[in-house]
Amino acid sequence: MASLRFVCWNLERNGAGDPEVRRAAAETLRRLQPDIVLRQEMFRADERGHTIFNEQCRELDMQGVLGPGSCTAILFNPRRLNLVRDWSGDRGPHFVLPPTAITLRFPEAGPDASPFNVVSFHFAYASAEQRQLEAEWTTTWADKEWQAPDGSCHVLPAIFGGDGNSYPEPGTAGDLPLADLSAIQNRPHRLHRSRRGPDGIRVPDTEPDHTLRTAGLEDVARHWATAEGGDPAALARTVNSSASHGPDSRIDRVYVTVGLLPAVTGVEVHEVSLGVSDHHIPVVTMDSTVFADVLTGYPRTSART
Repeated sequence: MASLRFVCWNLERNGAGDPEVRRAAAETLRRLQPDIVLRQEMFRADERGHTIFNEQCRELDMQGVLGPGSCTAILFNPRRLNLVRDWSGDRGPHFVLPPTAITLRFPEAGPDASPFNVVSFHFAYASAEQRQLEAEWTTTWADKEWQAPDGSCHVLPAIFGGDGNSYPEPGTAGDLPLADLSAIQNRPHRLHRSRRGPDGIRVPDTEPDHTLRTAGLEDVARHWATAEGGDPAALARTVNSSASHGPDSRIDRVYVTVGLLPAVTGVEVHEVSLGVSDHHIPVVTMDSTVFADVLTGYPRTSART
């Protein structure tokens, strides 16, 4: 079975200026054999004419788009995917750490296949209200129309991945429990990862997850953990527990528009040492034939006049 692999990673401070850490990170990514890499914390990747970013693309034999301010990036396999559009001019002033959003084509699906959107996000660290605003604006990339060669229109499928700096809503069997805020010793962090509930008591912030799923996006790990033939290990931690920041948590997540769920054949979390990054790596595998079928079997609407 041919597959497509999507990897999402917040590499802490992009290796903190250490070329050896970046090289080790590149080797980790090569072993995962990604077709698309959704990156966060691309610090200093734009310096000296994108020298570091160009090096990181070259080490993976990929092409890439670096978002504004070196906050996020997307790398993709140019032998399988073609860049259609970079949405750099359409992000608006709504993000502390701007996302990278692009439209790609999958030539294996054929000339009449729909393109699809890919978004790498990193929601605000210190404000629950800001995160909710950013999540709401992020959903706009799940609502982009495309005009097919026959003149009909449809909404592009989309894949989103990133660091939510917040928690998934509870309710999925096997998911990690929400943090007990009283056990988080770092009081500023306790504030940053929570919001006031209806009774005035602070609760862990799950609103970005709720917002994305209200817009019709699905948490791929949640889906795969409960799907027939799936694996509950998809719900593994992406950030380790610590006395200052609370328990193991699933801060990093990948979402897709629901039409792409039938293509999913695996979700795993690849753990890395704290010497490399404070975030582990969610990896989503899709059947490329089913993915292509989704891109060619889109529902048509009436042609524009």
